[in-house]
Amino acid sequence: MYVSSGLEPRRTRKYYLTWGSFFFALVFILVGLLYYSTQMVDYSWRWYRVPQYFFFQEEVEVRAEVQGEVLSVKDQKKKALVTVGGEGEKETYTVPLSGLWVEQGDFINMGDVLASHKEWQVGILLQGLWLTLKVSLVAIIFGTILGLFTGLARISQNPTLRWGAVTYIEIVRGSPLLVQIFIWYFVFGTLINSLLNRYGMPSIPPLWFGVAALSFFAGAYVAEIVRAGIQSVHTGQNEAARSLGMSASQAMRHVILPQAFRRILPPLAGQFISLIKDSSLLGIIAIRELTKATREVVTTSLQPFELWFVCALLYLVLTFTFSMLVQYLERRTVMS
Repeated sequence: MYVSSGLEPRRTRKYYLTWGSFFFALVFILVGLLYYSTQMVDYSWRWYRVPQYFFFQEEVEVRAEVQGEVLSVKDQKKKALVTVGGEGEKETYTVPLSGLWVEQGDFINMGDVLASHKEWQVGILLQGLWLTLKVSLVAIIFGTILGLFTGLARISQNPTLRWGAVTYIEIVRGSPLLVQIFIWYFVFGTLINSLLNRYGMPSIPPLWFGVAALSFFAGAYVAEIVRAGIQSVHTGQNEAARSLGMSASQAMRHVILPQAFRRILPPLAGQFISLIKDSSLLGIIAIRELTKATREVVTTSLQPFELWFVCALLYLVLTFTFSMLVQYLERRTVMS
């Protein structure tokens, strides 16, 4: 429970109303300046075209696969069974009755449209958002596992483990993520897929090399966070656990790590939020995550202002949701 020290100035209702009004006025001014700037460049806002990049209706056509005559058209409530036959071949198609284009007795060539209907399809922005979420979650899981073991190796007494962990951490943290993605895709990807193809095995898609790059990048930072969290726990905790008969691994698992977890949760959350935003770099290796999907839509629609604002908002939704989840975990760990 928070107890006031009496040294803080008293915040009155008038104080909050004044500065709250100042904040909203500042936001209003910034939005007005942005709108005024768009008017100066003669830009036409077209927000009504944005929803189609999330969901849209696609015209689906059912085409004949054989050439011949429409032998029968049977009505089955909202569906119709269309039978086409000729030269010893016969095919039956189930099509929507409302979109039927043919009648019994019509002659049909191969590829002619028998019926059409509209289906809802997922737009490119939603596909990119889902791929960003999937890539980020997988990279967070693998990055956490890798960082945990590397962090433990970093403080190990074994020189091989300690020096190996230091080497990995320094190499990854000392080079840009963009360069590491290129190395994973063009170097490791080429070598691994060449070996797989030589032995008749299928190639690994570029997506997984992107996930590996993000995982190894996050793992190096998570390792340092884990190392700092473990070392922040007082040595007396470990000594007390050992005096109760626990082994070194038992003391680490049951005493040190639970306490360290509470301390490293906030910096871990910051690292994982950065990882979600860093996933936007995967577009350079032909992975259609959210940023690349937005760039493709901007190229075809010529709507940079609306679409980049929507892209930023979608990233904000992802990061804010993850931040709220971490805050919930923090409260649970404090209560426990």
